[in-house]
Amino acid sequence: MNRVAVDLPVEDAPSAAARVPDDGRLAVSGFGSVGYPKAVPLALAESTGRTLSLTVVSGGSVGDEIDTALVEAGAIERRFPYQARPAAREAVNARRIAFQDRHIAGLGDEVVSGGLVAPDVAVVEALAVGEDWLIPSTSIGHTPAFVEAADRLIVEVNRAQPLSLRRLHDVYRPGRPPNREPIPLTAPNARIGESRISFPREKLVSVVETDRRDSPYAFRDPSSTDRAIAANLSAFLATEIARNPAFASSVNLQFGVGSLGNALMGELDGVDVGDRTVAYYGEVIQDSLLDLIDDGTLSVASATSLALSAEGQDRLFEDVERYADGIVLRPADVSNSPEVIRRLGVVAVNSALEVDLYGHVNSTHVGGTRVLNGVGGSGDFNRNALVSVTALPSRVRGKGVSRIVPMVPHVDHTEHDVSVVVTERGVADLRGLGPSERADLLVEECAHPDDRPALRAYLDRARGRGGHMPHDLETVFDWA
Repeated sequence: MNRVAVDLPVEDAPSAAARVPDDGRLAVSGFGSVGYPKAVPLALAESTGRTLSLTVVSGGSVGDEIDTALVEAGAIERRFPYQARPAAREAVNARRIAFQDRHIAGLGDEVVSGGLVAPDVAVVEALAVGEDWLIPSTSIGHTPAFVEAADRLIVEVNRAQPLSLRRLHDVYRPGRPPNREPIPLTAPNARIGESRISFPREKLVSVVETDRRDSPYAFRDPSSTDRAIAANLSAFLATEIARNPAFASSVNLQFGVGSLGNALMGELDGVDVGDRTVAYYGEVIQDSLLDLIDDGTLSVASATSLALSAEGQDRLFEDVERYADGIVLRPADVSNSPEVIRRLGVVAVNSALEVDLYGHVNSTHVGGTRVLNGVGGSGDFNRNALVSVTALPSRVRGKGVSRIVPMVPHVDHTEHDVSVVVTERGVADLRGLGPSERADLLVEECAHPDDRPALRAYLDRARGRGGHMPHDLETVFDWA
């Protein structure tokens, strides 16, 4: 297959960047810091004689070419729905960039309907492009929705990624509301789409050829705390799988992105699942999932992004054919679909900054004010999973600050969406418990021993005030 079909408008990156209006609304591919355009954003950042005030929407996190170079050039005015680079984070918290955090599942609908942003131009990375189609690269994310919504399309064809990655893709485009039919996906290994994204020929205005690797994840080595959390999670999963009739024959798991999620996945091979089939159905494929596919623990891993380290990318790229039956990449409005998550009875495991005594979770804002990255897809999975687990250390590493607190200063996931909390200290199964029962269990099972007396004292003061969910509002944020 030719990477670029004949008679397409091939040009260099600066020429393509000139097609983006100074105040353009830009939809870019990318999810899990992979599969994003690189040359055109750099050309925009390096352009002279222009005052750029771009609105940028991506499916998820992207690389330095967008969230560092464009930010440092002062070219981004608005950003949706996620950012994960220090330069972008600093600009957002300094309010130089207007940022809105959004759930992932419905983002494509919001863009197509114009409710969030109506993009002028979509700039997407591809393995190959024809006159009315493209094959996505290392992530799919919301690229199909962005291509549909944008007036014009610029495609970067990246030769640094093997064309054989197309074997992983399963592009299914849900219809538009209110006439959308059910997504016909009944198992994580099922394929319901095709390897490419189609578009009207007249949309394609530019093709840029590149040869540049993604900015990959760098996973830290698991700490002793990570391993203790993993051991507690594994014990809970083994008990739950044996107890719950929904897992009589198969188990479908999801883990959040990042070093802790990667470490937790790495311990799954120690969970006794009997003769049950174990599959992954989530957002991102990380390095540990390759290990679990290799050792036969997982039958399949379904996601929307190959969020791998540099070593993980090399490992996959060198042996795509062997992994092709064990990995499926889907659009984010399928991978994160509430309908499908519920149908498959997913067990979701996501991390957080802190959890309060009644089970509310803050995943995004330090001190309730400074955003880290964004809620990502954790809300999609926490709310719709059959069992939702929040896993986190009991204390902030190296600071002696409790992550089990009386009240979180920012709520991303309410008490209604959290089933179980796991720390290195233990497991709190909150299902079926009233608020006071939940509080007692979280203190005894999940809080650090040195923090338990102050948490108990707070509860005593709060309960003296009465109420269904007691709080002492005068001391809730200075309880220790």
